[in-house]
Amino acid sequence: MSLADIPPAAGAWPVLGHVPRLVRDPLRELRAMHAEGPVLLMRAGSMPIVYVTDPEAVHEVTVERARSFVKGRLFDKVAKLVGEGLANSSGPKHLRNRRLVQPLFYKERLAQYAEVMSARAQALSDSWRHGEELDVTEVMGHYAIETLAATLFSADIGAAAVKAVREDLPVILKNMLRRALAPQFMDSWPLVWRDFDRSATRMRSVIDDVIATTRASDPAGRTDLLSLLLATRDEDGVGFTDEEIRDELTTMLFAGSETIAGTMSWALYHLAQNPEVEQEVLHELKTVVGDRPAVFGDVMNLPVLTRVLDETIRLHGVVSLMRRATEPVTVGGYEIPTGTEVLISLYALHRHPGLYPDPDRFDPSRWIPDRDNPRPRTHVIPFGAGNRRCIGDKYAWMEALLTLATLLPQWRFTPRPGSKAPTEAMAAMAHPTRVEMVVHRRDAG
Repeated sequence: MSLADIPPAAGAWPVLGHVPRLVRDPLRELRAMHAEGPVLLMRAGSMPIVYVTDPEAVHEVTVERARSFVKGRLFDKVAKLVGEGLANSSGPKHLRNRRLVQPLFYKERLAQYAEVMSARAQALSDSWRHGEELDVTEVMGHYAIETLAATLFSADIGAAAVKAVREDLPVILKNMLRRALAPQFMDSWPLVWRDFDRSATRMRSVIDDVIATTRASDPAGRTDLLSLLLATRDEDGVGFTDEEIRDELTTMLFAGSETIAGTMSWALYHLAQNPEVEQEVLHELKTVVGDRPAVFGDVMNLPVLTRVLDETIRLHGVVSLMRRATEPVTVGGYEIPTGTEVLISLYALHRHPGLYPDPDRFDPSRWIPDRDNPRPRTHVIPFGAGNRRCIGDKYAWMEALLTLATLLPQWRFTPRPGSKAPTEAMAAMAHPTRVEMVVHRRDAG
């Protein structure tokens, strides 16, 4: 068998392949292709891409045969930004660095970060006025970056650095998948990718400055993520180089800001649209948290709010993963040659009508445990799977839970009169365009 045996996706153009189809509306077209078959052959120009849509075949790529794959073209194109951080490295380097970084997300560390998150969530709440109009997407974007910075660094990242991340990260995320799927001949067109390359260079420069400042200020004994990275050592007593630390920090900023901000924005929107679910959440928060600040110990005791986040991430989570075969490998019954790119759309998988009835409807009750018919793990992989599962998934989950548990008892969110419903924008996740809301103090009547 060969690639020629894989059914082709519909809508290919001469020379450009499926690029025009995907550029028009990537999210819609990925879902449409998902319905065409479990394994399809796409083309980006002359480059073949195997699009895997069946959950069992996805499991083969991400878990069962993960050793036969490395990160693919999508991550080649962000290497200028994340270098060889955990998101991009492979082989022994990935295993070593993952072992070194993993302790930074152990329970005792998460408890320390939770204190910062809870305090910053309350500070955000205190900054609002009754009846104030907000673009929740923008507010949560700034909040997520600044909260991440407060746990990454011992001191404030600084106005210039925050400004750079705020401005540059959206540019990078917006263009990432488009660049990965563009025909290879476009790689040599610098004007097309000028904004992407400029933003990536500027972000890495900012991180270099922060590392130099922290190392010069004697980070021993500090508990922020950067200081811990500077202090960590492997079994041979060897630590990270400054370049490796830069790659890991950039990866954390890249992975930990836009996804958290988007998830919280969508959750607030859906709760405003579903007041009966909102009341369930408020009752749970009153029972579990009461009038005190939400703390680390609450995170595992909020099943209703957790289901809200599960459903939000199902609907609007990470859009896609890419892998490249490092050896001939069989996936979904088809032989995939060495060097072939494989595309997985988590967005399409999580909206598959065969897995999720009425898949576009926000319904947190889907996640109520059913002992007689448990949901297969292969049907939901919002943070990836196998040895490539997001190392900071518990951090992201905790931040979203603590933030919502702080804001919701104090504020009621309603759509701004005359505003339009948010639409999904193409980025690392299905990010909301604008979530225009009015905030009302609950104790104001």
